Amino acid sequence: MTSEEVVRITRETNYGTWRFQNGWNPMHIVDAEGCSIIDAKGKRYLDFSSQLMCMNLGHKNAAVVASIARQAQELAYAMPGYTTTARAELSKLLLEVLPKGLNRFFFTTSGTEANEAAFKIARMYTGRTKVIARYRSYHGSTAGSIGATGDPRRWAMEPRGKGPGVIFAPEVNCYKCPIKHTYPGCGVACVDYLEHMIRNESDVAAVLVEPIVGTNGVLAPPDEYMPRLRKICDETGVLLIADEVMTGWGRTGEWFAMNLWGVTPDILTTAKGITSAYVPLGLCATSEKIAAFFQDHYFALGHTYEAHPMTLGPAVATIHEMQRLKLVERARDLEPFVAEKLQALKSRHKSIGEVRGRGLFWGVDLVKNQTTKEPFNTYSDKVSGKPLLVDQIAAKTLADGVILQAWVSHFVIAPPLIIEREEIEQGVAVLDKWLFMADELAEA
Repeated sequence: MTSEEVVRITRETNYGTWRFQNGWNPMHIVDAEGCSIIDAKGKRYLDFSSQLMCMNLGHKNAAVVASIARQAQELAYAMPGYTTTARAELSKLLLEVLPKGLNRFFFTTSGTEANEAAFKIARMYTGRTKVIARYRSYHGSTAGSIGATGDPRRWAMEPRGKGPGVIFAPEVNCYKCPIKHTYPGCGVACVDYLEHMIRNESDVAAVLVEPIVGTNGVLAPPDEYMPRLRKICDETGVLLIADEVMTGWGRTGEWFAMNLWGVTPDILTTAKGITSAYVPLGLCATSEKIAAFFQDHYFALGHTYEAHPMTLGPAVATIHEMQRLKLVERARDLEPFVAEKLQALKSRHKSIGEVRGRGLFWGVDLVKNQTTKEPFNTYSDKVSGKPLLVDQIAAKTLADGVILQAWVSHFVIAPPLIIEREEIEQGVAVLDKWLFMADELAEA
């Protein structure tokens, strides 16, 4: 088929996700290597957001590619009631890299399924039903996970889309606090708000957080937040669920972002970087106290592709490659370099409100006015189909060979952990070139 035929057939027979279908014209990708992808015309693009913040190893890692072929030859499938060598090898490695104390595993095929499992486990273990989530959050697209998502991807499912027993709390956003406080003088009021909710709601099973909010802005909490939330959950008997689908696997300069604060959740969910997205795998990991409960209580979870050997074998190879290449340390070491480049970008553009991040996980907020912090677009604009300025800028950077993940009024910069400094400079330079589009609309 010609490239034109590939695009036409895809457009006419597939749904483009999270978008109006009119105008969808997907790029035909035919190859990828390292930090780049290549289209059907042979043009090379810097993958500055690791596709969907997932290809931490970059493209075509030889060891992971070989592991996929090897696992297919050895054992392509086994039902979950059996065990396999890949299952044991991965479980042993997970004990090494996960936050200490998380030692019982349920394997899924996506992050959204891992979160679904976490909700069910929390409710079975506690005998309670309510989950407290936060407004600027995304936890997946299946019924329970989208119901616990705070952003507008939930809105189309309402009024029934909101998950039963899900209630929402303010997010952590010290740049533009949703409860109009100012850090550090606020005493981290957003976590006090969570405590108030727990103590005044009946039947709370768990609090669900992205340790650093991902798609919705790369929002990192103050250092006091997670330790205090851990203490509150312990005092009230509420489980703490950390959604590390995006922040896990070295992205923030730690194997998992919760390590930044020395806090271990009761349940941790992850996906994406666990195989560097070469094959679909998710994980729901729990503490020993939760595991002990199910020794004498029915564990009402399972699916056909649970612990699928074709997903577990490549995960083993991915972890070994991350260790060999010292990618967690690399993300930590590159953090000051990225921070310097992005702060310099902010100093040149009045349309940038804030840059923030950890490791190789950064957000660039665009605002009409740096004083009022008013964004160029809102969630309502996104779902109504109004053209978004960040999408227009991302289209320009794409034409210049840099792929940027844009969402509502900010960019997520999360390149593969193998990226070189010269490639970081390339990506920042192309964004720098096109930010005049926002500067012209920003108020002095």
